[in-house]
Amino acid sequence: MTIAPSASPVLDTTKPLAIAVMAMGGQGGGVLVDWIVALCESQHWVAQSTSVPGVAQRTGATIYFIETLPLPKDAPRVLRPVLSLMAEPGEVDIVIGAELMEAGRAIQRGLVTPDRTTLIASSHRSYAVVEKQAPGDGIGDAEAVYAAAGAAAKSFIAFDMAALAERSGSVVSAVLFGALAATRQLPFERAAFETTIRAAGVGVEPSLRAFALGYDQASADLAAGQKPVAPMPAAAKRFPALAPLGHGAYDALVARASASFPAPTLDMISAGLQRVVDFQDVAYGGDFLDLLADMLARDKAAGGEAKRFALTRTAAKYLAVAMAYDDVFRVADLKTRGSRFDRVRAQMAATPDQLVYMTEFMHPRMDEVAGSLPAAIGRYIERSPRLLKLLDGFVNRGRRVKTGTIGWFLMLYLLGGLRRFRRGTLRHANEVVHRDAWLANVRAAAAKDYALAVELLQARRLVKGYSDTHARGRSKFDKVMTGAEKLDGRPDAALWVRRLREAALKDEDGVALSGALKTIDSFV
Repeated sequence: MTIAPSASPVLDTTKPLAIAVMAMGGQGGGVLVDWIVALCESQHWVAQSTSVPGVAQRTGATIYFIETLPLPKDAPRVLRPVLSLMAEPGEVDIVIGAELMEAGRAIQRGLVTPDRTTLIASSHRSYAVVEKQAPGDGIGDAEAVYAAAGAAAKSFIAFDMAALAERSGSVVSAVLFGALAATRQLPFERAAFETTIRAAGVGVEPSLRAFALGYDQASADLAAGQKPVAPMPAAAKRFPALAPLGHGAYDALVARASASFPAPTLDMISAGLQRVVDFQDVAYGGDFLDLLADMLARDKAAGGEAKRFALTRTAAKYLAVAMAYDDVFRVADLKTRGSRFDRVRAQMAATPDQLVYMTEFMHPRMDEVAGSLPAAIGRYIERSPRLLKLLDGFVNRGRRVKTGTIGWFLMLYLLGGLRRFRRGTLRHANEVVHRDAWLANVRAAAAKDYALAVELLQARRLVKGYSDTHARGRSKFDKVMTGAEKLDGRPDAALWVRRLREAALKDEDGVALSGALKTIDSFV
């Protein structure tokens, strides 16, 4: 389908123009709807808007519906049409999606039809809960939405409106308003749209800048008459260069790594080294390089040079993940960093004179508290069921932590500073035992099955997060490693370990993994 510039619709005073707006919280959907209604009324049209509040899976996604109608010039002043309260499939003239998957949701609901609907959408993504909580890659297929929009819509306009909004210091609703004006589906002059923004009196200048950017981009796309194309997948991740930072001890590690490890591994080693040093300290970075040096020796012995040292490179990635685990000190440290506050302020488009407060929902378990204690004390608590239960009743409850207040910020800041004692905690001792057992299996595999050793390293991907998420991931990881032991000596062992890992990533409850393990049990 090729987009052609749309002429202004022939006004039918007997049938209202129907507009559906799909937006999530914080995207200004309500503001956009208010602008559209105010615009129509300023042009002597009757307009009515309704909304259905969002659902949790879309983080507050809301459907707004507008019907608007020009009254005949000779209509009595008391004449008012009866307008619908909800969008009806097949009866919508304009659909506006504040995010790409919102446009896809409108298509699924039948609101977009090829004989009638102009579809306007921002191509950026704000991931839904179901996408984020998937153990593997649960991100929706953008190309499928573009293909569906091309077939379902009369005309389709899509570009990254969130980027334009950020550039202008506004929100995406203003860019969408500009794109709507460019389509001429509402037969009003551009000046009328801009006057509506000014009349609202809030964030006028940034909104006008965003409106202009949206109007110009949509106008250019319409003039070109080209079908919107789904953005290319994100480029391969670039890792930081292994270079000195001006810190003597850290720079010594950089020099050591540069001299000791082959070139194909240095980018991943650089990323891993920065991660573990940031997690703990420079000495911990030295431990990281010690473990990698041992892996490199085994890699060379197994002919890894011909494979561009895939074993060492993979070990650099997942060893860093294993060593920089998420504990209470790490969580507290990350939540009180200045860079996080700056990032949130930027996401909220906050001005320098505005205050931004964050409320964290934290639900610590006694297991985590015991893990943060000195190893001897933590073990004593864990081995005392009555004491553990008593303390858990006090600790294991949800708390809303306001990091913008002095009390909570200082508490988390001081907790994050306790990471210097991390090496003596029960959690660290347990992590080291678990890590070393995993590396022992990798070393044993590397001596006879290079591909299997690489797959065992990649299985560490399953262990992530903290609290219940970490417990589930570690349980799956342990099951995969148990399955790998049963496959020892088989020529297809690496392939089966990969299948186990992929099965573990398919669902949170591990149903697919259990099925794959049963299959292995049937032939070993």
